[in-house]
Amino acid sequence: MFTVKFVGGAKKSFPVENLNIDKSDITIQELITLLSELKPGDTPELDTDNVLIAINGADSSAMDGKSTKIKDNDLVSIIPIIHGGSSKKFIFEFSKKQIQAIEIKGQKSIDIKFIDDLRKKYPKLLLQAVSSNFILNSYHLKKIISLSIESQKNNILLSNKLETDILMRFALTKQISDAIKNIGIRPKSNFILIAIGNKKTLNLLYDDLLPISTNLFSENNESYIKKHFKITKKHIDSVYSKNPLADILVEKAAVLL
Repeated sequence: MFTVKFVGGAKKSFPVENLNIDKSDITIQELITLLSELKPGDTPELDTDNVLIAINGADSSAMDGKSTKIKDNDLVSIIPIIHGGSSKKFIFEFSKKQIQAIEIKGQKSIDIKFIDDLRKKYPKLLLQAVSSNFILNSYHLKKIISLSIESQKNNILLSNKLETDILMRFALTKQISDAIKNIGIRPKSNFILIAIGNKKTLNLLYDDLLPISTNLFSENNESYIKKHFKITKKHIDSVYSKNPLADILVEKAAVLL
């Protein structure tokens, strides 16, 4: 027997905080199928594409993903990733943190000093910049940032700062210098500014940057990412998922420990 804990919005699908499952040695995927059978017919569907599933506090994507086995007495937490926003900003909530992403148009005058100045202007925000070439879509963005936040909660950050961990996981490297070199801000290149903080300050930041922002995820960078990280068609075809490339990137980011 093991226990499933529903967090936040997941309680709309299962109006209980904990559900005891009289099984063991089943996979995360088998649990998802089982939950769809157990869900009351008069409640909303559980969006399993936008949840983080943790076993005893550790993100299952850092284990064997949906093939991870659940043992007796395990605590499985179902944690929704809440999101929304306009075409020029993407906002979501995870683990009681407000996260906002804005894509900034590349300009000759914008370099690494840009984010240093923003950090001075908005000291209450955690800020990081990632080249637009390396963030596939909103699903990829949410999964990596959620992974970093969970790593912070479990004291397994790749660095001593959450914002640095985020950069390293998008770059798929444990070397900070390589992460900055490969996916940091470059003049004339678009980048996505990730900000974590309270809603009021996030809104001030958005209003400030709106004149130099552009629509998020407007360019198809799938081929660029595959080439850079040497991900082949064989790798893609081996993953059964709605977002196979993103899931491969998240899995690689999760095992950087």
